[in-house]
Amino acid sequence: MTQHTNFSTRLDDLQKRVETARSAVQAAATESDAKLKERIDRAQADLDQSVQNAQQEVSQTADSARAKWAQLKADTAAKMSDAKANADKRARHVDAKVAAKDADWAETDAAESLDFANWAVENAHLTVLDAIHARAYADQLAKAEVNS
Repeated sequence: MTQHTNFSTRLDDLQKRVETARSAVQAAATESDAKLKERIDRAQADLDQSVQNAQQEVSQTADSARAKWAQLKADTAAKMSDAKANADKRARHVDAKVAAKDADWAETDAAESLDFANWAVENAHLTVLDAIHARAYADQLAKAEVNS
């Protein structure tokens, strides 16, 4: 399997993850508080695992380019809010104004996360195109050397 095919497969996987997230968000809009907390717990566990994986990748990566991306993933994941703790804290709100401020903050945080995801996709688009171009150029030079 070539890197190019691998990039296509990984983009397909990313698209499936977005579709899964969209379905979960749509379903969550009509679910009970208990069901929403269960979803949050699962999503938080997934994110926590992602943080661990990113931190492990940083410690194992020697290649400077890979290390740079691994560190970015680890830093970003570490800065993500602890949604489970926020949901637990939210349950203690008894003041509607405080709860409304918390909801505003949570919505802003969600919007910022989506903006970051958009940036990440745009960045991936550019770097995948660059990688394809770099490989094509290297193959072209190798072919020229063989033919000369």
